[in-house]
Amino acid sequence: MPLEIIYQDEHLIAVNKPGGLLSVPGIGDLNQDSVAMRMQSINPEVKVVHRLDCLTSGIMLLAVGIKMQRELSRQFHDRKINKQYVAEVRGVLSEQQGLIDIPMRGDPDDRPRQIIDYQQGKASITEWRVISVDGDHSRLLLKPITGRTHQLRIHCMAIGHIIVGDTLYGDEVEKQEKRMLLHAETISFFHPATGEAMTLTAACEF
Repeated sequence: MPLEIIYQDEHLIAVNKPGGLLSVPGIGDLNQDSVAMRMQSINPEVKVVHRLDCLTSGIMLLAVGIKMQRELSRQFHDRKINKQYVAEVRGVLSEQQGLIDIPMRGDPDDRPRQIIDYQQGKASITEWRVISVDGDHSRLLLKPITGRTHQLRIHCMAIGHIIVGDTLYGDEVEKQEKRMLLHAETISFFHPATGEAMTLTAACEF
C-alpha cells in the first residue's frame, strides 16, 4: 500500500508510517522495503531525519536535500522537536501522570534489545499521562524528552506496564496481538527553510 503523506512541500515530507514497515532498509534482500526506499524511489533527494521502530506507527519526517536534513537533525539534537505518542499498556497505573527517568543502553549480546543500566546507560526521560482506562488496559500519552532507541517500550516495561503487542520486551501473551499499540501521533518543529512553527498530527489507529 502507498504511504499516506500528511504534509509535503519542496523542503520536507511527513508520512504516516504503518506499523510493521521499516523506517530504513534492513540487512538482506527481504528487508529492503522501508519508508526511505519508497520515498527515494519517488524523489532520490529525500533524506531520513529520524526513525520509528518497525512496530511503531505514526508520523515520520523526511527532508528533501542534505541542507534540510542537517537543519532538522540539528533541531532533534537541540531537543527543539517535540513528539507525542499514544500507547495502550497492560494494567492500571496508580497515578495519573508522572516522569520516568531511567538510563538505558544497547545490549551488545542481544541486538536490537536495550537494557536498563544505572552505571553506564545514557540519560532517558519520558513524561506520561493517563488518557483513559478500559478494564485492565490503560491508554497513555507519552512525551519523550530524550530519543533513545526503544525508550518508550523500555520505560513502560520498567514501571510494570508493558505496551500491548510488544513482543521484544513482553511475554508470550504479546505474540497473540495483531500489532504493537504504540503510535507517534503529534510532532512539533520549526520549518527547516522558513523557521515557521509547525505541528503535524496523524490520528491514532487504535
